Amino acid sequence: MADLLIELLSEEIPARMQAAAAADFRRLLTERLTAAGLTHEAAEATVTPRRLVLTVTGLPAKQPDRTDERKGPRPEAPPQAIEGFLKGCGLTSLKQAELRQTDKGAFYFAVRRIEGQATAKVLPGLIGEAVHALSWPKSMRWPGASLRWVRPLHSVLAVFDGKKLRGALPLGEGLSLPFTDATVGHRFLAPKRVSVSGFADYRAKLKRAKVLLDPAERRAEIETQAKKIATQAKLSLKDDPALLDELAGLVEWPVVLMGRIDARFMGLPPEVLTTSMRAHQRYLALVDGKGKLADRFLLVANMVTGDKGKTIVAGNERVLRARLADARFFWDQDCKTPLSARTPRLRDIVFHEKLGTLDDKMDRVQALAVEIATHIPGADKDRVRSAARLAKADLVTGMVGEFPELQGIMGRYYALHDGEHAEVAQAIAEHYSPLGPNDACPTAPVSVAVALADKIDTLVGFWAIDEKPTGSKDPYALRRAALGVIRLILENKLRLPLLKVFERASTNYTHLIAAAASRAYDGDKTHPILTFEGNLLDFFADRLKVALKDKGVRHDLIAAVFAVGGEDDLVRLLARVEALETFLRSDDGANLLVAFQRAANIVRIEEKKDGPQYSGVDPRFELLVQNEEKILEKHIRQAEKEAWRALEGEDFTAAMAALAKLRRPVDAFFDKVTVNCDEADLRANRLRLLARIGTTLGRVADFSKIEG
Repeated sequence: MADLLIELLSEEIPARMQAAAAADFRRLLTERLTAAGLTHEAAEATVTPRRLVLTVTGLPAKQPDRTDERKGPRPEAPPQAIEGFLKGCGLTSLKQAELRQTDKGAFYFAVRRIEGQATAKVLPGLIGEAVHALSWPKSMRWPGASLRWVRPLHSVLAVFDGKKLRGALPLGEGLSLPFTDATVGHRFLAPKRVSVSGFADYRAKLKRAKVLLDPAERRAEIETQAKKIATQAKLSLKDDPALLDELAGLVEWPVVLMGRIDARFMGLPPEVLTTSMRAHQRYLALVDGKGKLADRFLLVANMVTGDKGKTIVAGNERVLRARLADARFFWDQDCKTPLSARTPRLRDIVFHEKLGTLDDKMDRVQALAVEIATHIPGADKDRVRSAARLAKADLVTGMVGEFPELQGIMGRYYALHDGEHAEVAQAIAEHYSPLGPNDACPTAPVSVAVALADKIDTLVGFWAIDEKPTGSKDPYALRRAALGVIRLILENKLRLPLLKVFERASTNYTHLIAAAASRAYDGDKTHPILTFEGNLLDFFADRLKVALKDKGVRHDLIAAVFAVGGEDDLVRLLARVEALETFLRSDDGANLLVAFQRAANIVRIEEKKDGPQYSGVDPRFELLVQNEEKILEKHIRQAEKEAWRALEGEDFTAAMAALAKLRRPVDAFFDKVTVNCDEADLRANRLRLLARIGTTLGRVADFSKIEG
């Protein structure tokens, strides 16, 4: 068994592309190795800013021998057919073919035994195929060559079984890069070429040449150095794992240095400082013991200098001063105009061609937020109205134009500068949240009202113009918006009637809904697009299943409760689901579910056979002849009454307890009563009684949607 080492040395590969490229190269080459019969023990890929590396261990010295068989004509076939078969198989006479007896008669077979080639002879072609098959988000090519690569390639190191592979990587149009067994170390610190004989030798020599090959090792080294320097300065490293990952893809030999932020910029909002440092310069921020942003930053150099990095630090401080001077200019200019004076400029921003401008949207959000505020304890309507009107105003500021990721955040600072109430400013900052499962969910009443209104208006608007998500596309992030609404409601335990809110929001879109229906359905005013609130609630049901999946809540129980209809209070719905789940975990609940399924199956089969519907028709008391029938009918009536009373009081545990009392009467009925008896009237009455079980259970949940 032998090992293969490949290194593709190039100019700097963008950090965001490195991990995917390493994984793709590994997959592409190992697929080709397997197809060529070259099994292997393992394959590992790694990457630095300048090199894509793959090592494959446990390769055989040669391909396995194989046999190629080709079936030919019968012996009695025309001579021309036999001659064509021999010629096609490279045979000169029938003596070289085998005559075999099959279940369909005798046939000639051409059997060719193909000897496996040496692995070293096969590998160059496979490597070339894999390199050409690797795609990049952005790439370039040499003039006259067909190979596209992310950056110019310098060399291709290819070592197999300790020796350089013969051959070259074809670039196209007669151009190629010969395979080599040598590489170079760090671009500045160790640029000399070094020969290697295998991966262990390669890794060790690169480390001596100031190249850390493993991205995880580089990341850990950056973090270790950063924390050490921060501790020495009595500061702490601001948590930013994504930036650490990116920095590991920017350097081959990380050297962490500390710089200072000019004191005149420390009055800027800390988010401005950190965003400017992170977005433009990839600097790590530091905080003091109180969690306040410190006037220091950390940079990661790819160089060791004689002056211990002083020149590098001075250069980076100079660049940062220029960046922050721009930010200071934006801040000063923005503060001259209050947010309230900026809102008319939202008319110049189109939200969606069918849904109007951003100014139109915020008019709708303002009205809807005030309506929603009536369902949120502690939400001041005047502050809700102000926050909704100003929520998007920072989009037309210079600072947000330069740093779009600060939208909302800058709105908060500008609102406070303008003298707005703290709750209004907070709502402006939080109205986009939550953006994802790891994003904090607003809890302040004003913030919650505006965040809900913004998301619900978006959902209702796109439903109104029939721009719904598909299985593969969601260009307007409507699923994320729905999940945000769900989190805002559940985490704040809001008793919000969604259907009523959807209906209120839809009043702003009446003309759009009617126009869409007229265009799509030739004026059919009964089409569901005109009453889409229920469709939107179904969409929420699907999103709720996703949102609660990680919490272990069963999706079928959510569907069972939603199917009852009329339930648009998510807090109440979740309470019903929890009560139902507890009920089904009990013996009574599990057995009653089995009995329901049995009863439902009998009724469904007999309705299909007989035609008449037994569901929804009360059984006739005078036709209940057996005691078990009478007892079951009595318990059903009692369970309905108790369950209804419990549901009215939102005591879902009591409702389940009422249903549990049906378990024994149902068991007794199935033990003693023959449903499909000879008497037609009795049979029909018993089927109605069984259907009544489903009707009773259906007051709490649609048990037919429950699995198991």
